[in-house]
Amino acid sequence: MNDHDRDSLLAAAVRLRTDGHREEARQRLLSLAADFPADAEIAYQTAWAHDVLGLEAEAVPFYERCLAGAGLSEEDRRGALLGLGSTYRVLGQYDKAVEVLREGTGRFPDDGALRTFLAMALFNTGEHHEAMRLLLELLAAGSTDPYVRRYRAAIEHYARDLNETL
Repeated sequence: MNDHDRDSLLAAAVRLRTDGHREEARQRLLSLAADFPADAEIAYQTAWAHDVLGLEAEAVPFYERCLAGAGLSEEDRRGALLGLGSTYRVLGQYDKAVEVLREGTGRFPDDGALRTFLAMALFNTGEHHEAMRLLLELLAAGSTDPYVRRYRAAIEHYARDLNETL
């Protein structure tokens, strides 16, 4: 199979997934992943196809494969870090989730979704203070609620130390 065939087959499988034909997309992506085991983009799309079907455990090896390889765009790497971290969390592998999501927030510090999922995983590991800090920082920075905006400085201040009193 040549690169053109690979590209057209991958595009067709992604289109199937986005059009709601998720199981057919998964089957096609599994076939492509078998033909191109070192292809990070195919591994990422295969992981995603499993994830959207609720097959989280089956998605993990594909997420791991795509992140270990080269060839992912920065946007796909961002999505793969979020996907793998979130999947580990759903599977109850909270420490792994925190590790992957910390890597993601380190690489993409302005990504609010990564920080939100990290906060959830931190909650699951008992790191409630850091989880709350992350969420308060996100709220203060991004809320359009006029009342939250009015108290933004106070929220940011307390995000640093919730135990502090005036």
